[in-house]
Amino acid sequence: MLSWQAASSSSLASTDGVDQSRSDLAANGISGNNRIIPRPSDASGTPNPDVVVNKEDGDSKSASEDSKNVVGWNGPDDPAKPLNFGSVRKWVAAIICSTGALCVACSSSIYTATYDGLEKDFDVKEITAITGLTLFVFGMGAGPMLYAPLSEFYGRRIIYILSFTFYLAFQFPVGFGKNITSVLVNRLLSGLAGSAFMSVAGGTVSDLFSKEELSKPMMVFTAAPFLGPCLGPLLGNFITHKLEWRWAIYVMMIWTGAMLGLILLFVPETYAPVLLRWKAQKLRKQTGNNELHAPIEKIERSVIRTVVVSCQRPFQLLFLEPMVFCLCLFTAILLGIMYLFFQAFPIVFENNHGFEKQYVGLTFMGMLAGIILGVLTEPFWRSAYHRLSLRYGGSKPEFRLPQAMVGAVFTPIGIFWFAFTTYKSVHFVVPIIAGVPFGFGLILVFSGVFTYLVEAYRPYAASALAANGFLRSSFAAVFPLISIPMYENLGYAWASALLGFLCLGCMPFPFLFYKFGPYLRKRSRYAWTNREEERTQPKPEISHAASSSDNAQTKDRYIEKGPEC
Repeated sequence: MLSWQAASSSSLASTDGVDQSRSDLAANGISGNNRIIPRPSDASGTPNPDVVVNKEDGDSKSASEDSKNVVGWNGPDDPAKPLNFGSVRKWVAAIICSTGALCVACSSSIYTATYDGLEKDFDVKEITAITGLTLFVFGMGAGPMLYAPLSEFYGRRIIYILSFTFYLAFQFPVGFGKNITSVLVNRLLSGLAGSAFMSVAGGTVSDLFSKEELSKPMMVFTAAPFLGPCLGPLLGNFITHKLEWRWAIYVMMIWTGAMLGLILLFVPETYAPVLLRWKAQKLRKQTGNNELHAPIEKIERSVIRTVVVSCQRPFQLLFLEPMVFCLCLFTAILLGIMYLFFQAFPIVFENNHGFEKQYVGLTFMGMLAGIILGVLTEPFWRSAYHRLSLRYGGSKPEFRLPQAMVGAVFTPIGIFWFAFTTYKSVHFVVPIIAGVPFGFGLILVFSGVFTYLVEAYRPYAASALAANGFLRSSFAAVFPLISIPMYENLGYAWASALLGFLCLGCMPFPFLFYKFGPYLRKRSRYAWTNREEERTQPKPEISHAASSSDNAQTKDRYIEKGPEC
């Protein structure tokens, strides 16, 4: 289950681009269903085993002639194909990508340990210092709309190298800044640059592993964006207790530099269309046959158009699709609460329980434990999905929601538990333990919502997940700004309880969409189910609703009957 969340970040998260690419290829008479032809010759008369033809267009003379020059893999066992890389090479790349995402996520929250130093050095109020957290998180949400489409044209590796180079460069003015303006502006730019690992790295993992192998590496990658924010305060408070606040930034700069070196050494290009383009360029030089080309070279799309669509469609889905809006709102509130706790926990535990600054980070251990427990339940939810598919004769997107339903129950439990155990008379361990059900529910809700959006809006999965990323990052950016006045005016218990009531208001969403999702998808302009499901579903109801999309695959839409609840 959790594997789909990381796919949101790229190869699966760039589903829009992939499907659009297929449509563009089809428009040029090239299908993805290719085979190697028996030794066709290149321009020099030398047989070339790297050229493929299309099965379906073989009867068309013009299409066949063009297809003879399409470069493909040398069979399914081609060692240059990322899926055929060695196991060690795959896992090294996957772990580096996951650690990169962990580094960026940790950098967002380690900054919370610098507030006292910023206020002292630059003579600013705490609300101004908190703005640095807000800007970084907002950048993390906006960046993926740019990086995902760029990776479709130029590949994963170059995006990693450039983005992490800029990410490192923008941290220097933060660590060595002489005024608060320099710090805040470069926090925003750091978030924008570092977000490449949130949007593209999951694609690298899914490029390297087959569907049967994908679960474990994706589980590792999925945990990183949630473990990082919990580790940040823990690491940052211990650093700034003995050293000045700038050392929290220096540590992240050292970590980033080490990651950049590992990327250069051990993370290869894994995006197949780009690899085939490189192969075609090499063959053209070797053979002199300028007609040889990779499928991606026939796509009649500009980078600018792709980026514009990447930025426009998420907002169409967000405001025109009630399921997308409601589920994105739920995850946005949860992530906003998580980042609000970075301000609330120090207030509660320092004032009510006398915690020293270096120990405040330990209060996030409960949330950290809950997230890890949630990740470990992934095999159970995958098994539950298969059982539901067998029971109802085929898979449905709604079968991804049960874990979100369970998580929707646990998150308000954790928040109310924390809210009404913040009193001085209650031992400090009790509110810390409250973080366990909240973290557990948080990861389940995110995993269930992400996988549902990917399957229910498959041609537009990248857009649906980009909409989710933008909204939740916006909430995570704003919530810390309201934390101090809210806790000062409402009191610790009722300020926290208000957050619990927000979760209660969103709790019915996964239950409602489990029941009524098929009905809503039937009337959706964007929801889609592929032909493979059509073959497995008993008597699907055909929908001839027209789609406004330029994606040809939406013509194959149908919506099946939903599960009984």
